[in-house]
Amino acid sequence: MAEKVRTGRCVVAVDGPSGSGKSTVSRRLASQIDARYLDTGAMYRAITWAVLRSGVDPQDQGAVAKVAGEIELQIGVDPQTPHISADGVAVDREIRGPEVTAAVSAVSAVPAVRELLVTRQREIIAEAGRIVVEGRDIGSVVAPDADLKVYLTASADARAQRRSTEYAVDLLVTAADLARRDKFDSTRAADPLTQAADAVVLDTTELGIDEVVTQLRTLLDGRVGT
Repeated sequence: MAEKVRTGRCVVAVDGPSGSGKSTVSRRLASQIDARYLDTGAMYRAITWAVLRSGVDPQDQGAVAKVAGEIELQIGVDPQTPHISADGVAVDREIRGPEVTAAVSAVSAVPAVRELLVTRQREIIAEAGRIVVEGRDIGSVVAPDADLKVYLTASADARAQRRSTEYAVDLLVTAADLARRDKFDSTRAADPLTQAADAVVLDTTELGIDEVVTQLRTLLDGRVGT
């Protein structure tokens, strides 16, 4: 199949729970279509890191909002080398640690934090023009006018196995943590994890990364010139 000319605006929204394959799929897709890549979850994790570093209780919404309003995030959107810094400190590795993982759902549920980061995410999308954005509320809240909205999912067992392997963590502990986060993120009042009404649902349980990306390319080619 001949490559189409890669010009003009193109926004792809990829939502789904942890372990569904969002990050790897989104980065690979962005590289293939010459687009930028934004991991919105990393932004919430960076705020969480700052909250913990400041000694603030993640359950104290007022204090969390204050930290979020004062921190300066620097976000790299190259799919080959994505990165994030907080007040000039690179935190790519730190935000994936167990302390941040345990607290990120509480921090992400603070309405002021979500308002602040959604505004920033929309600015990044507007500046990029061509971008693949992953998260939990991209198609429903952040970019409701995206050219393609995808909701990736997978069985609980498959997601736990992937996360356990990725972070070298006990499988049962990982499964319990994913179940906790799924419930918290799906029931929070502010922008809960949800499938946009017009999103394409893709179960990745039995699919490899290349297979998923190929399906997304096919869907996207039918809508815009990628």
